[in-house]
Amino acid sequence: MPELQLPPRPAPQRGLGDRAGRWLAWVGLGRLVLAAVSVVVVATGLFWVVRAEPPPIEASLPMTSASAPTITLPVLEAATLPPGSTASGVVVHVAGAVRTPGVYALEPGSRVDDAVSTAGGPLDDADLDGLNLAAPLVDGQRVYVPVMGQVDPSTVPSGIPDGTAAGATPGPVDLNTASADQLESLPGVGPATAAAIVDDRERNGPFASVDDLDRVTGIGPAKLAALRDLVTV
Repeated sequence: MPELQLPPRPAPQRGLGDRAGRWLAWVGLGRLVLAAVSVVVVATGLFWVVRAEPPPIEASLPMTSASAPTITLPVLEAATLPPGSTASGVVVHVAGAVRTPGVYALEPGSRVDDAVSTAGGPLDDADLDGLNLAAPLVDGQRVYVPVMGQVDPSTVPSGIPDGTAAGATPGPVDLNTASADQLESLPGVGPATAAAIVDDRERNGPFASVDDLDRVTGIGPAKLAALRDLVTV
């Protein structure tokens, strides 16, 4: 009697762990580590390529609103200058007894003394007492330095001496009869010189000629020459 053949026994099914072990053995640990590193590198590269650019620094700064307060800077006041002076200085004409008469430009706030010094200084016979050296200069001013016994012709008073009728031409002053006030009307004759003339006349008698004025204290050759045509005896 023939033998009864049984069907082949099916291969036993392996578990998940067994299959993973066989796959790992087939792939190899080195290949697995290399694949993992490659995946990380590719993922990092894609992240840097597709990531958004950070906003510029200017975008993070606060914006100034239209209602922000306005800062008002103080207005600087111009320096105070003497009357007649400008920021660019003054231009004056220096004439008379100075070494180099002429027209000069001086700094703002300059005085008469500065003008005389700029014109080379006074001459030896200059009469500085006839000037106010401390007076401030005015643009376009004329500074006249007289010699001893002389005054600036433009400053001679046009008043009429006592005893002269209005409209009449004033004549020479009589040295023997004029009062001290009348003598002071003469150019270069102040109160002291007028008093000296009257005192000399009372002590020494009337003047015989105009040249006798040189005996009066305070009257020298220059002042005598300036008075010669303005007085009589």
